Amino acid sequence: MVKLLLIVGVVGIINSDIFIGAWTDGQQQRANFYSKTEDNSNFEMKIALISGLVGLVCLGIAAGLIYYF
Repeated sequence: MVKLLLIVGVVGIINSDIFIGAWTDGQQQRANFYSKTEDNSNFEMKIALISGLVGLVCLGIAAGLIYYF
């Protein structure tokens, strides 16, 4: 159970990083900023927020289970 929660947590954080554009350099980030529409940007931020929160919650539960047991 703990392994599953850790995997889901890490995948959620990585997914959030990808959708938010955290691993791009400055030039690519500028190009993405000027080529995105507002609707597309809002959709990506919602996906990043949801997957980031799911990842953090799963990592928190896994840490609590590790600490408890």
